[in-house]
Amino acid sequence: MARVLLILPTSSYRVADFLEAAEGLGVEVAVASEEQLPLSGLDRFLLVDLDKVQEAAEAVVALAVTTPVDAVIPVDDRGVVVAALAAEQLGLAHNPPWAAAATRNKVSMRRALEKAEVPQPTFRVLGPNDDPAALAREVGFPLVVKPLSLSGSRGVIRVDAPGDVADVAERVRQINAVACRDPSEPLLLEAFVPGPELAVEGMLSGGRLDVLAIFDKPQPLEGPYFEETIYVTPSRVHPEIIEEVVRITAAATAGLGLIEGPIHAELRVTDGRPRVIEVAARSIGGICGRSLKFGLLGTSLETLILRHALGRPVHHPDVDRGASGVMMLPIPGPGVLRAVEGIEAATAVAGIRSIEITAPPGTYLRPVPDADRYLGFMFASGATPEDVTAALLEAHQHLRVDIAATAPELPESLPSVAPGPS
Repeated sequence: MARVLLILPTSSYRVADFLEAAEGLGVEVAVASEEQLPLSGLDRFLLVDLDKVQEAAEAVVALAVTTPVDAVIPVDDRGVVVAALAAEQLGLAHNPPWAAAATRNKVSMRRALEKAEVPQPTFRVLGPNDDPAALAREVGFPLVVKPLSLSGSRGVIRVDAPGDVADVAERVRQINAVACRDPSEPLLLEAFVPGPELAVEGMLSGGRLDVLAIFDKPQPLEGPYFEETIYVTPSRVHPEIIEEVVRITAAATAGLGLIEGPIHAELRVTDGRPRVIEVAARSIGGICGRSLKFGLLGTSLETLILRHALGRPVHHPDVDRGASGVMMLPIPGPGVLRAVEGIEAATAVAGIRSIEITAPPGTYLRPVPDADRYLGFMFASGATPEDVTAALLEAHQHLRVDIAATAPELPESLPSVAPGPS
């Protein structure tokens, strides 16, 4: 029986979906994570520190000596370098470790895309001793300040005036510290790109990109923070622009050196010209993949990923007919979650398939840009993307999130996050 090893942080939502896909394929699953997971169906479990990538990769290789694996799959961003290093040593299909590492560092990514002449925002790197206002003037306003390795819009803040750059940079450094990152590490300053944003879900095979789906993000992401909510597919963007989005996404993955496995790319389109905002060497985050079903049998995204990793035919099926989408439920404010009410009424809205609240009561939640998790996910389907978007927005109106505004208990070694600019 084939066996795969999943590398995922403890906070990942996706292990259950991969276990279900593996069971359907008759595949055994081993997991490498930071804490023991209370899940049945695991063949083996390996405790690793994903921040120590070399040690974690060596532990995966050592496990494979006694429990051979046929594929090493990173589920989230933090596992992509570990998976690449381990798979390289095991002689399995993989991305070059240096390419995987470039997707985990926004400055490395920008420089690789610049070298490959891929359209992207103008950028500068802000070191701890650099003059923020001077570098910002080189980029131009409005601009966006970003941490190097956080994901999910965490620490991403728009700045419109030179006098605000230093304060915003300090706030991003504090967010880095709370996330156990070095607060003195460089930050990225990049030009704000106006226009609609799209997300590309794809699969690389020997460097060739096959696009699985393209999502629109119908709610404008203008800042000052960039909380992502709705993804809807198929895209309503003009086919000629879609063709250019696909071409630029392929150029970006090639420029980064990625050659194998799933990718998730985000682009913005200004006056018909797409520019790359981000490329990740993994599939869409959270449990958003549940919004996609492929072919007549409704094959899941996780099933396609497993089949590809094991070298089995994928057949690149078309996404299911009709439209589908997901809303990442926004967090209305900081505090301890008491309850989410109105789920029954929201589920009754035509087109809503399911609602998954992934944050249990008692969880301390922070909204973007301090957010480190989602409240939950809501899925819908319909005849058109407009129908799906309308259903998600209507259903969201029924939800009432009860949050107690209580300060979190942070370790003494970490600073609390200052209010910062609004």
